[in-house]
Amino acid sequence: MHFLVFQLVAPLAAWGDVAVGQYRGSRDAPGESALIGLLAAALGIRRDDDAAHAGLRDGYAFAVGTVEAGSLLRDYHTAQTPSRTDLKGRPHRTRRDELAVPKHQLNTILSTRDYRQGGEWVVAVQALPGATHELAALQGALREPRFLLYLGRKSCPPAAPLAPHVIGANSAIDAILGWLQAAGSSAKLRSLAWDDRTTAGTAAHLSVPRKDRLIRRKGWLFGDRTEYVALLAEGN
Repeated sequence: MHFLVFQLVAPLAAWGDVAVGQYRGSRDAPGESALIGLLAAALGIRRDDDAAHAGLRDGYAFAVGTVEAGSLLRDYHTAQTPSRTDLKGRPHRTRRDELAVPKHQLNTILSTRDYRQGGEWVVAVQALPGATHELAALQGALREPRFLLYLGRKSCPPAAPLAPHVIGANSAIDAILGWLQAAGSSAKLRSLAWDDRTTAGTAAHLSVPRKDRLIRRKGWLFGDRTEYVALLAEGN
């Protein structure tokens, strides 16, 4: 069995959670939809290509090893925007178009966004039957991506190369530990998260619901899935 293993390291990352009102939270590790988006960007797949995104969703399983979840950074925003009524009949494809209304039609909105700062994760990708791309092709795309890669938001580019490698292993955790050893890293995994399609190689200590099963990327429509988590000892 083979896995594609790569790292995600950045000063800031944002792993989207369920958005309520103007609050945009962040999980402490990337979920399935974030990893599909990362691979899609590397391959040059556009957001409106639903079939290509569905192929990535159905063709691969993921495991995420957390080396460092990072600390929480909360960013408070104020912004101006016109109401939908005032925008009716006006072109507003860009932010400049949106603000090109009389000043009295602009309203102030408040929003809060969470980030993880100083995080480090190692991801294992497992190809399933019917996978649309060989793991070696995904590896090449991550090394030379077609579109800009970022960790959840455009303001969160990687701080280090992803260093993708295809590794033969019996399980995702063995592949991740093998990648760390080959990289000469002394880092320890704090946890491993996966779904029921992944050959994890370890027992779960808990399961949690996540609403990040991709349904339609362009419309930001996501469904529910169950994520399994192993809390790992320092000696791994």
